[in-house]
Amino acid sequence: MPASGAPLPGAVRLPDGSWVRGRALCNGPDTTLGLYLGRYPGVEHRPDWPHHVLPWPDFWLPRDPGRAALLLGAAHDHALAGGRVEVGCAGGRGRTGTAIAAMAVLAGVPADAATSWAWQHYDRRAVETPWQRRWVRRFPDLLQRTAGPVSGSDR
Repeated sequence: MPASGAPLPGAVRLPDGSWVRGRALCNGPDTTLGLYLGRYPGVEHRPDWPHHVLPWPDFWLPRDPGRAALLLGAAHDHALAGGRVEVGCAGGRGRTGTAIAAMAVLAGVPADAATSWAWQHYDRRAVETPWQRRWVRRFPDLLQRTAGPVSGSDR
């Protein structure tokens, strides 16, 4: 459960003090940066606030892991600076939990403990598949291979 003082309802506090809200796309706004995972046929999620859409199929991994690492890093940096960050997908669990676990790695959680951290602090059903858990464990290696700034937003 999130501690009081969360900048967004339902946000979880990462170990470095930054906050991030995970959610299903059917819930509400109030954010200064959104990272939305997947594209949904017949659903156009185009919020009015700055955001990025990262192609990431349900139950799978991001189509472009390097861009995923850059966007997760930018979202974490925004949260560290006090921004109201949210990550969301259709159900708000698997892909969202995987992203939150990766952000926990950025916040200092060891990669081999990040999935358990997400289960405990975000949702016990987060990071749904074995390959999502493996992706979180390998996230530090992906970060080392990926460099460069993220420009603009998809807004």
